[in-house]
Amino acid sequence: MLRLAARMLRHRIGSAVATLLALTVGVMILMSMGLLVESGMRYEPTPQRYADADIVVAQREISITGRELDGQTTTTTVPLLAGGTVPVTLAEQFRQVPGVLSIAVDHSLPVVVPTAAGQETVAHGWSSAALTPFRIVAGSQPAADDEVAVDNRIATVAGAEVRPGDRIPVLVAGGIREYRVSGVVERAVTGDWPSALFFTDNHAAALSPQPGRAGAIGIIVAPGADSPATVTEVRRLAAEAGAHVYTGTERGKLEQSEALVAREMLIQLGSIFGGYVAGLVMVVVAGTVGLAVRHRRRDLALLRAVAATPGQVRLMILAEVVQLSIISVVLGVPAGLLVTNWVHRQLVTRGFIPDGFPISGGALSAVAVTAATLLVAAAAALLAARRTVRIRPTEALGEVAVESSRNSRIRFVAGLLTLGAGVTLTMLTTAVRGQAAVGAALGMLYVFVLAAALLAPWINRYAARALGPVLRAVWRDSGYLAAANLRANAQGMVTVLTALVLSVGFGGSVWFLQDNLQRQTISQSRDGMLAQQALVSAVGLPETAVADARKVPGVVAATGIRRTEVITRVLGEPQAVGAQGIDIEGVDKTMDLKVTEGSLADLRGATVALSTLQASSQGAKLGDQATMWLGDGTQLTLRVVALYERGLGFGDVTLNRETVSGHTATNLDDQVLIRTEADADLAGLVDSYPGSGLIDTSAVNGQLEKDLALNAWLNKMLIGVMVGYAALAAANTMVMAALARGRELALLRLVGVTTRQVKRMVHAEQVGLLGTSLLVGGTIAAVTLISVVRTLTGQLVPYVPTAGWMSIIGGAALLALATTVLPIGALLRTPPVNGIGIKE
Repeated sequence: MLRLAARMLRHRIGSAVATLLALTVGVMILMSMGLLVESGMRYEPTPQRYADADIVVAQREISITGRELDGQTTTTTVPLLAGGTVPVTLAEQFRQVPGVLSIAVDHSLPVVVPTAAGQETVAHGWSSAALTPFRIVAGSQPAADDEVAVDNRIATVAGAEVRPGDRIPVLVAGGIREYRVSGVVERAVTGDWPSALFFTDNHAAALSPQPGRAGAIGIIVAPGADSPATVTEVRRLAAEAGAHVYTGTERGKLEQSEALVAREMLIQLGSIFGGYVAGLVMVVVAGTVGLAVRHRRRDLALLRAVAATPGQVRLMILAEVVQLSIISVVLGVPAGLLVTNWVHRQLVTRGFIPDGFPISGGALSAVAVTAATLLVAAAAALLAARRTVRIRPTEALGEVAVESSRNSRIRFVAGLLTLGAGVTLTMLTTAVRGQAAVGAALGMLYVFVLAAALLAPWINRYAARALGPVLRAVWRDSGYLAAANLRANAQGMVTVLTALVLSVGFGGSVWFLQDNLQRQTISQSRDGMLAQQALVSAVGLPETAVADARKVPGVVAATGIRRTEVITRVLGEPQAVGAQGIDIEGVDKTMDLKVTEGSLADLRGATVALSTLQASSQGAKLGDQATMWLGDGTQLTLRVVALYERGLGFGDVTLNRETVSGHTATNLDDQVLIRTEADADLAGLVDSYPGSGLIDTSAVNGQLEKDLALNAWLNKMLIGVMVGYAALAAANTMVMAALARGRELALLRLVGVTTRQVKRMVHAEQVGLLGTSLLVGGTIAAVTLISVVRTLTGQLVPYVPTAGWMSIIGGAALLALATTVLPIGALLRTPPVNGIGIKE
C-alpha cells in the first residue's frame, strides 16, 4: 500500500500539489509563530544592575487570591507596573543575618542630564554602586549633597568630556539642580542598561518619591559563609514584609530593560494569537485534505470493489498524507525560519523589541509543528474517507456515482448548537479591551464560521433553490444547469463555501475592529480635551506647577495629570487597566470625560470614577465599593462616584491625585493641562520649571495617533497573515473543485452543450456561490464587528471605510472568478473524448 500511495500521488498531481501547498504554508506560519514564542520563553536576562549582588530583595509582583465559581481558592501573580517598593527598615534586619557582608539600599530615580539629553539616565545612592559593580576611574565618590558621580558614558557624550570638579545641571524631582562632579565611574560589566548617576545615600533617600521605602535592597554575602542558610533567613524576613528574594539568574528579572518588555510581548503575542493561528491552520489543512480525499472517492471505491480491505485503504491514505506532510515540514520549517527573521527585523525597526534581542531555539517549535501537522492531516484524511471504507465493496462505486443527499442529523444539531454558542458569545464581550478585544472577536468569528461549516450542506441547498429563478432569468439554460449543479453538489461544495466564508469573515471583522479602536480612541481624546495647551517635562512636574499655572493672568483652569495603571478584577481575574490621577479643581474646564452618572466633583477621598465599560466589566454601579490595587501593589477599596464614556481616550479609571500620591514611580505630574484666554502669557511659567515645555494639545492627539498606528501595525500584520491564509485556502479549494470537474464537463459537451454554454454555466455557479458566501460571511463579520465595537466604544454602527468593504467584495469576487475561470478554461481546451475517462 505504501508503493501504491506513492504512485497515486504521482497520478493525482493536482490534489497532491494543493494539499502540499496548504500544509507547507500552514507549517511556515506555525513555525514562525512558535519560534517567536519560544524565543520569548527561552530569553533569560543577564543580571546587569545587580550583577555583583548575591541576593536582591524587591517587590516586582503581587499575588492576588480569588475564589472560583465552584468555591475553590485561586492565586494569581500580577506584575507591578510601578515597580513596587520595600521598606528601608528591612536593611537593618538583614544586617543581623549571619553571613551578610554588606547591604545597599537602592533608591532609583529617573533623571535627565541636559548635556546628555539623548541618554536614558537613572540616579542612585552611592552605596548601591557596589551591586553592579561600578568603579571610580577619576576623582572620588560623592561626599556632599551637592556632589554627584557620573558614569563614563555621560562624561564623554557629544565629545564634551566632563571631569571631576566640573559643574553640571541635573533635572530631578521636577526641577533643575546644579551639582559638582566628584568623580567618573565605569561599569565592570557591559550590556543594555541606562546610564548611571550617583548621589550620596542621604540625598538619594531625600529625593525618593516614597520616603521610607526603596526600589530594592542588595545583599553581598561574605566569602566562605553558608549561602543557603543566609538566603533562607533573608527569604523569611522578606516574606514577613511582603517582599520577594531574587538570586542567581532571577536577578536579571529586576532589570527594567527593553529586552524584558520584548520578552513579555512575544509571550503574550503567542498566547493571544498563537492559538487562533493554529486553529485556522487546522481548519484549512483539514478542509483541503478532506476535499482532496473526497475528490478521489472513485479511486477508493474501485479499490474496495477489487477486494481491498478498509484497513488497507486507510493505510494507503495515511501513507499519502504522511509523505505530503513530511515534504511540507521539510519545506515549511526553513521557510518559517526565514519569515521569522523578517518579522524580527520589522519588530526591531519599529521599536517593539531592542536590537540584539535573540531569536533562539527552534528545535522545540519544529518538533511541535511537525507532530501537529501529521496529526491534523492524518485525522482529516481518515475522517473524509470514513464513509467509503465503511460501505460494502459492491456498493462502493454506486455510492460515489451520484452525490449523496443525506446529511447527518448530528451535524445539523451540532451546527445549531454552535450557532447558539456564537450568539451567546456576543453577549459576553463586556469584559474585553485592547488585545483581549481582538482575541474575543477572533473567538466569536471562529465559532460562527464553525457553525457555517457544519450547516453548509443545508445553506448550499437552500441557497441554490432560492437563487435558481435568478440564475435562470439571467443565464437562461446555463443558469438552469448552474442551479441544478449547486443543488446536486451541496455536500461537495461545503469546503469551498467554508473557505470563502472564512476569508470574508476575517477580512470584514477583525481588520476593521482595529481601525474602529484607533478611530474611537483618537476621537474621544480630541473631543474630550478642552484645554488648549499642556505643560510637560521629561521627568515630571511637582504639584506647585498646577498652582503656579492657575496664578498666571488669563488662565481659566489648570489640571495636573498623573498617568498610572491599576489592577482590578474582571470576571474574577486580575487585570491591569489604564488609569489617571487628577487634580479635580477646574477639571470640568480642561477635560470632558462625558460623565453619564454621578459627578467628578465628588472625586475626593477614597473615591473613584470608572468608564462605563470598566464598570460593566467589574459589575460595579454608582455608589458601589470597588477593590483595586495601585501600581505599587497597595490595595484600596474606593466608592464609585461617577461613570463616564470616554475611557478609551482618557483611561478606564480616574482617581483623585491624592489617592495615587506616593504610589507612582516619580510622585510627579506627567503633564498639566491649561485652558487659557487669548491674552495669557505662559512664558514665565515655563521659565519657572527648567526642562519643561508647552505643547499644543492637538499635538498630543497627533502623537497619540502615531503611537496607536504603530501599535496597531503588529495586530494588523498578524490579522493580515490570517486573512491571507484564509484567502489561500479559498483559492486552493476552488481550484481543486474546478479541476475535479473534467469528467463532468466533458460529458456535458458530448451531449451537445457548447463550450460557451459551459462557461456561462460556470459563471452562474460562481455568482451563486459567491453571493451565498458574501451573504453568510458578511453577516458573520457584521455581527462580530458590531457586537465588539458596540461594547468597546458604545457606537451602534462601526466604522467601515468605503475602500474597505469594496476591497472585501472585489477581492472575494476576483478570487472566486480567477480560481475557477482559469482552471475551467484549461479543462475546456481538452477534447471531451479525452476528458470523459478521467475524474480529475
